[in-house]
Amino acid sequence: MGLIDRLASDARTATKVLRNGLRNRRTRNEANRAAATDPRPTPGSIQVGVYFADTRVNLYQIRQWYAPLAELAKHRGVAIIARSPGSYLTLREESPVPVLYLRTVTDIEGFLEQQDLATMLYVNQNIKNFQMFRYGRMWHVFINHGESDKIYMTSNQYKAYDYAFVAGQAAIDRLSKKLWSYDVANRAIPIGRPQSDHLSDHVPFEANGRTVVFYAPTWEGDRPTMAYGSIASHGVALAEAVLASPDHRLIYRPHPRSGVNSREYREANERIQRMIAAADPAAGHLFDQGGELGWQIAVADVQVTDISAMVYDRLATGKPLVVTRPASPTAQVDESGFLASAEWMSTADLTDPLGFLDRVISDEASRSNLAYWANHHFGDTTPGSATARFHAAIDTLVERWEEQAALHAGEPRVEHDALDDEDAADEESVPQPD
Repeated sequence: MGLIDRLASDARTATKVLRNGLRNRRTRNEANRAAATDPRPTPGSIQVGVYFADTRVNLYQIRQWYAPLAELAKHRGVAIIARSPGSYLTLREESPVPVLYLRTVTDIEGFLEQQDLATMLYVNQNIKNFQMFRYGRMWHVFINHGESDKIYMTSNQYKAYDYAFVAGQAAIDRLSKKLWSYDVANRAIPIGRPQSDHLSDHVPFEANGRTVVFYAPTWEGDRPTMAYGSIASHGVALAEAVLASPDHRLIYRPHPRSGVNSREYREANERIQRMIAAADPAAGHLFDQGGELGWQIAVADVQVTDISAMVYDRLATGKPLVVTRPASPTAQVDESGFLASAEWMSTADLTDPLGFLDRVISDEASRSNLAYWANHHFGDTTPGSATARFHAAIDTLVERWEEQAALHAGEPRVEHDALDDEDAADEESVPQPD
């Protein structure tokens, strides 16, 4: 790179930093103005806090807890603590429970001094969680943002929390195997997946007697080992069969990044969309690109999905599930746990996809196998049972907190460390792409 090119590159970088700095200041000022007008919780009214120190890019991690938190708020005082101004502005518009903008450690301590906070919940492993850990007059509880067999699920960071709410026996087995000297029996509390009790809250269409097939493929991936997407290999044939049937109804919800790297994948995705648009409107087929994900999982008689988190979201319902076998020979497939005995649909099964789906729906052995794995991962999946376990776990920790609070009566709620007063990072401070 020549001198002129380096100078031009430096100028572009400086411009980007300046632009992001101005954006960051505007966002922070907007958050400060909003926080100044938002009502504050009554002192002593909040028992359960949800700590979210992350930026807007990871808001999906707390969004999936909105409905369970709203239900919990009917019985306990609940509030979300946001550290990033951008996240706060979005959360205050979306969240069904109060949101507080506590950007600095001083802000946090002011809030804690007013509340007898029994439990602080965490949905991720953000490094800023460590700032909240210094306060010992509460239980710190990791609740995560999903269930899977990924390595993230056995991070040694679990040990930083007083307790962890986990989905079920699979998580307990996972932690017992991987974490050294971790008291799983006392610190891991199985609650199932409370989100599953709210999946059907906003179903946008009426049943029409047809068997609902929910096809939710992932994207094509950015490397051969992650080529799990099935739109090009399975999707067109599957959609053709479902759309041609007078007894079936298709909900098609592709990953939003589908086709970004592969023209073939993009064209297959577009073809399925055109097929749905040309189908009989009375059948109620749907190309779904809405903001809500959940009702589709709840209403489907069978779900077809690729290797992704969608597998476990569906498994939590205990309802028929099909996983597509990657056509790419380089795709890495870990067939342990549930995937060892999942109903795999290969390209060879596309000679009669409807027969394959109908068998999965009606076959007693298939349903029994699914019930076993659903129970292994999530416990009782009867509607309402996970919510009951979530509330019972919170109640137990509040009772334990009350016992400890009585033993430590008279002690200050917060011990302030004047050297620890960092601001939270803003996503706007990170260079943004042009």
